[in-house]
Amino acid sequence: METNKTLNLIAQAKKYAYTDYKADTEKQVEEGMCATPELLDYTKLNLQRMKRLDKTVGLGTEVTNALEKLTRKLNWVVISEGWCGDAAQNVPVIAKIAETSNGKINLEFVLRDQNLELMDLYLTNGGRSIPKLICLDAERQQELGIWGPRPAAAQELFLRLKQEGVPKEEFIAAVHNWYTADKTQSLQQELAQLLEQWQG
Repeated sequence: METNKTLNLIAQAKKYAYTDYKADTEKQVEEGMCATPELLDYTKLNLQRMKRLDKTVGLGTEVTNALEKLTRKLNWVVISEGWCGDAAQNVPVIAKIAETSNGKINLEFVLRDQNLELMDLYLTNGGRSIPKLICLDAERQQELGIWGPRPAAAQELFLRLKQEGVPKEEFIAAVHNWYTADKTQSLQQELAQLLEQWQG
């Protein structure tokens, strides 16, 4: 990955703390700022998902142990949007991990649609899928790795249903049902493993 280009584009981007990212999403809903009525409906629903997860998500021992072992400071930059269902299911967990890191992880959000040049450095199978987490060593400003747009099992389900020609609304519902059943466990395990790799 072109780390220098990534760093330059991140430096130029407007960045949001998690609370500001949620506030911006609420503003989009209140003012009807979404591009289409469909996107507005998605954004309303996703705001409810984020608020519910903010209240209910608890971190397991695997990820809390990985945080305790972390010896370097990390910058996590997440490319996201309030209208994205996968973002709503995953970013509250990412935010909880950063919040629990005792200052070891600095978390910032950038909006995909305002930063397409950055997004295009992190495509998934050629698509601008989000959320995408970019992990940087805070001191060296070196890219350590990425995660996203969804846990591996959800991604496999998504791709299989899409390949089978399942209508969009049906496969989106199936993926959200997967998230509900999984209770954030897959994401926590994946990020715990990545934190082990990134610990320093």
